[in-house]
Amino acid sequence: MATFVLVHGSFQGGWIWKPTADVLRGQEHTVYAPTLDGCGERGSLIRPGITIAAQGKEVADFLFYEDLQDVVLVGTSTGGLVICKIAELARDRINRVAFVDALAPQPGELVSNIVQRGPNAPPIPTSGLTRGPSREEMETRLFADLEPELRTWAVDRATPHPVEASDAPGELDAFWAQEWPNTRVIYCRLSQNPPQAHQRRTAEKLNASWHEMDAGHYPMLSHPEELAGLLT
Repeated sequence: MATFVLVHGSFQGGWIWKPTADVLRGQEHTVYAPTLDGCGERGSLIRPGITIAAQGKEVADFLFYEDLQDVVLVGTSTGGLVICKIAELARDRINRVAFVDALAPQPGELVSNIVQRGPNAPPIPTSGLTRGPSREEMETRLFADLEPELRTWAVDRATPHPVEASDAPGELDAFWAQEWPNTRVIYCRLSQNPPQAHQRRTAEKLNASWHEMDAGHYPMLSHPEELAGLLT
């Protein structure tokens, strides 16, 4: 059985993986879904210095202290940046990397160069050390494709994201300078961001296997069985 470490994206916590984690655990895999510093139930700990590099180091340290080996490291959305940093810092503990509708900026590239927000999309408000959409935007845009009960469950748990952990200029260069065999890229056809072209490029750059799902940006909630099957 495999050991999975599932890394969430912006406005999320480890909770986002619960349906998929339940499926994987039901198959007798070992699953960890940590909530990153300053996110989810750890939002009250927000402070300066919570960056992609700091979040990546925290999870890499977790792999060390838990003595985890042959890890399947999975990231979604901006969690793609974090798993790039984790993989770099804990390479000897990683068996496979999987990007699930995830961002993976290459050297010299910013998240803002990749994400395509429509002309009518309001800017995401920033307040002090965090940024995050309103509840209305989460209901009508971010989580709009989910069934009503599941959408309410997710929106109730969504939280602002640390501003400093929204991008990582230069921090991922060492990841891209290495070979990462057995990588998977899972693209969600009904999701606007990250664009298909960006995810295709990630797969080509890493010589990764390519998989597609008829799902929105949160397949770990809407299609847990299918996603678990692709990850295993």
